[in-house]
Amino acid sequence: MTEDELIAAIAPLTQGIGDDAALWQPSRSHRSAISTDVLVEGVDFTREMMPLGDAGWRAMASNLSDLAATGARPVLATVALGIPDAATRDDVLELYRGIAACADRYGAAIVGGDLSRAPSWTIAIAIVGEVRASNAKTRSGARPGDVLAVTGGLGAARAGLELARGSQLPGDLAEEALLAFRRPQPRLAQGRFFGASRNVRAMMDISDGLSTDVARLACASGCGAELDAIAVAPCARWFAQRIGEDPQRFALAGGEDFELLVAIRARAFAHVAQRYEARFKSPLYRIGVLRAAQGVVWKGVALERSGWDHFAPAVTPGG
Repeated sequence: MTEDELIAAIAPLTQGIGDDAALWQPSRSHRSAISTDVLVEGVDFTREMMPLGDAGWRAMASNLSDLAATGARPVLATVALGIPDAATRDDVLELYRGIAACADRYGAAIVGGDLSRAPSWTIAIAIVGEVRASNAKTRSGARPGDVLAVTGGLGAARAGLELARGSQLPGDLAEEALLAFRRPQPRLAQGRFFGASRNVRAMMDISDGLSTDVARLACASGCGAELDAIAVAPCARWFAQRIGEDPQRFALAGGEDFELLVAIRARAFAHVAQRYEARFKSPLYRIGVLRAAQGVVWKGVALERSGWDHFAPAVTPGG
């Protein structure tokens, strides 16, 4: 199996690869939003926990979620793979089909990349999107008094991780948990909705757990935060109660939820939430407010960061 043979096999899953670099002319009225993310076997996933196709999907979804957090529309992506010696051609194609399926679902064209030998599976994706300059969101625009909200219940990916490790969940809840863990759905349409609103002042995706990411948004905006009600996914609530853990704390410590965290002007929150629910047929969950005092407080107590850390010694994505 040579590099050229693999490129020839992968080519039908892309919109054109082969040159040394992809050339793209963005429109004059838009900014390019560029992100990259890496998934490494043994750190971010194991084959015992998910098939290669799902690992590929999740790698692309993670990058797309970064674009969603800016309000951008996906345009193109490049994919670099580190392939272990024991891998077969079918293994590479399974992984790449997962990447390509997610890219196709959300309108990103795969235009190139690279292949190399590696000690373990490594997936490195760079992605480019476009967003109107007036609609681009960052983490740093929030102010004290803004309402903090999330686009969905949290903790589902963590419950899916526990399910993949051998824990049990009832049928529908198991399906919800495994989908969140293996095939997350980046909130791109929601990100563009928030990007178009001047009342949304800051935004980021929740990839490393709310306890970690809310602190990042608050710090970037020069604020602190006070959380009072954490939205919990049904499967996460069921699992937390089963193991005797507070469901909200379980959700706070999860990771890779890929929901959006937004800061909204207080006086406009009810209006934005009403429009959001009418558009997406799902609630926008208020979880707290930003404040002038530094630090994050939950139920009157300083909140420690407890989400996913890429440099932790164990393989524990999602918590």
